[in-house]
Amino acid sequence: MNLHEYQSKRIFSEYGIPVPPGKIAASGPEAVAACRELDGPVWVVKAQVHAGGRGKAGGVKLCRSEKEVGVAAAAMLGQRLVTKQTGAEGLPVNLVYVESGSAIERELYLSLLLNRERGRIAFVASAAGGMDIEAVAAHEPERILRADIDPAAGLQGYQCRRMAFSLGLAGDQVAAFERIARSLYRLYLEKDLGLIEINPLIVTRDGRLVALDAKINAEANALYRQPALVELRDPSQEDAMERAASEHDLNYVSLDGNIACMVNGAGLAMATMDLIKLHGGAPANFLDVGGTATAERVTAAFRLVLSNERVRAVLVNIFGGIVRCDVIAEGIVQAVRQVGVTVPVIVRLEGTNADRARKILSASKLAITAAKDLTDAATKAVRSASRAARR
Repeated sequence: MNLHEYQSKRIFSEYGIPVPPGKIAASGPEAVAACRELDGPVWVVKAQVHAGGRGKAGGVKLCRSEKEVGVAAAAMLGQRLVTKQTGAEGLPVNLVYVESGSAIERELYLSLLLNRERGRIAFVASAAGGMDIEAVAAHEPERILRADIDPAAGLQGYQCRRMAFSLGLAGDQVAAFERIARSLYRLYLEKDLGLIEINPLIVTRDGRLVALDAKINAEANALYRQPALVELRDPSQEDAMERAASEHDLNYVSLDGNIACMVNGAGLAMATMDLIKLHGGAPANFLDVGGTATAERVTAAFRLVLSNERVRAVLVNIFGGIVRCDVIAEGIVQAVRQVGVTVPVIVRLEGTNADRARKILSASKLAITAAKDLTDAATKAVRSASRAARR
C-alpha cells in the first residue's frame, strides 16, 4: 500500500527526519492560503498521486508568487496526471502539497528496502539524486552504493559513515546522515514497510540534509498490525478491480488484453499468460484464486474478470492439488449460471478428481469448452477471443 508524499513526510517528521514545511490543499484558494503560512519567496506545488515522474509530467511547479501558486494548484486539481508509472489513463489529482522552496546545493538518493537475494534489509544510496535511479543503475552501476543489514546486529555506525563518506558528505553532515539512516531503519521495522525512498535527499546551501521528497510503501500482508497506516489509504489511487479482488482474497492485476485468466497458483498463472501470448493472444489480467479456492471465491472471480469490458473470452486453468477439481467445477457452473456469462469459457482441469470435474461441466449443459491440456486451452481461448472481437 502506497502513501502520498505529504503523508510520508508527516511520518518522517514523527521520526525526526528533516523535511521542508508544507501544507495540503484541495483548491486554488486553499493553496494560496497555505503558501501565506509558509516561508517564501519561492514555493513548490506538487500533485499528490501514487506515482513517480511527476515533475516531467507537469505535476510539480515552482512558483514565485501567491498568484502563481493558486494558478498551478487549480491547473492540477481535478485532472488526471499521466506519468511513466501511471499508464495512459493516469491518476486523479485530488490534493496538492504546497511546500516552501529549498536552497539546493546537492541532490542525493537514499532508499531502504528488502534485498530478496540475500534476505536482508538494505540501504541503497547514490550521489546521483533527483535522477531516474533505474537509469543510473543500468548505465552507471558504480554510482550505486548498498549496505545490507544483519538482522541480528542491526544497522551499524560504520555502515552509515561509509555511505556518508561515499556520498561526499563531511563534518556534521556525516552525523546528520547517520541520524537520518537510523530513523529510517527504525521506521521501516516499526511500521512493517516494504520500501522507503527519498529522491532527492538534498544538501542545502547552509549544509543541512533535508528529505525533499518522500515515498513510503507499506507491506500489505502486515497491514492488520498497522491500523494507523490503513486509515491513510487512498482508494482513488488504486485500480478498482484490484481493490475489489483484495476484498475476496484474490490476487489480481489488471492487464491490457481481452482474455481473462483464472488460475490457481502464481507460477501457473504466469505460464498461462505466457502461452496465451505465444499463441497470439493477450491476457486481460493476472488472477490467482489461491490453493484453497471455493465455489464462492470462483464466483467472485468470474464477476471480477467479467467487469472488464474488454474481455472476449475466459480461460480457467486449475491444477487440483490442495483444492479438488470437482469443487472448482461446481464453482464454475455456479458462477456461469449466477453471473450470466456471455463470452466463451474455456476450462482446463487436472489433478485430484479431474475426471469427475469434467463430468460435472459436461452435465451442466452450459457453454463451457473443456480443454485436454494447457496448450489446447490457450489455443481455444485465443481463437474464441479473436472470433468474438470480430463480431
